[in-house]
Amino acid sequence: MKHESFKSLFKRAAERKGGTKALELLLGKKILGKKLLDDTAAQQSVAELSDDRILAAFTKQIFKSGFVWRVVENKWPDFEEHFFNFNIEKMLMMPEEMLERKAADPKIIRNYNKVKTIKANAQMIFEQQNNDRSFAQFIHDWPSEDIIGLWAHLKKHGQRLGGNTGPYALRLLGKDTFILSSDVEAYLRAQQVIDGGLQSKKSLTAIQAHFNKLQSESGYSLTQLSRLIAFSCGDNYVQVAEE
Repeated sequence: MKHESFKSLFKRAAERKGGTKALELLLGKKILGKKLLDDTAAQQSVAELSDDRILAAFTKQIFKSGFVWRVVENKWPDFEEHFFNFNIEKMLMMPEEMLERKAADPKIIRNYNKVKTIKANAQMIFEQQNNDRSFAQFIHDWPSEDIIGLWAHLKKHGQRLGGNTGPYALRLLGKDTFILSSDVEAYLRAQQVIDGGLQSKKSLTAIQAHFNKLQSESGYSLTQLSRLIAFSCGDNYVQVAEE
């Protein structure tokens, strides 16, 4: 089956969102004269981050998963204080009894199973550091045309970073990735890109190929393409009027 082209996808999304300029703004682009600028270019490079920020992002997303995001944000300064600002070596030196005590403190979200992931994911980061490259650089260097491979790495070598948790954490860090939201999944099934389990190897390979095709046609980032697909289908009819 021939899947929908970028041109057709963009046209439908623009009609739903109030026009081309409105859609481009929603996608994170700015119009300057006749030139289309990608405002993600101004974001800090992942490679410039310290690995404690990588661990912090993973931890924040793990705690947000299945929980009220606002509560996590409100308590986040206490997370930083309790876990030594996510210093990798200090986390690895923390004895289990100390980890248990910290997990019981009401200043943070008391979920010992999630707290344990901090040390486990610190170990994953530390092992990569021993390969003469920071984990931040490792993420930065991973090719976008195989972003599902990075997802698989986080799921295999980390803890609780499967599903959409890993991808959301990567996006939080500034790494370009698509997100398999319910709207994106519905689109992919309607286009018959996938017909089985969303997270199966077959489905993820087909999804990556489809995004690669759209990216080659458009030059848009995976993040923007993911948003574009979500804007093009379902109940997502909220519009921003063109100037």
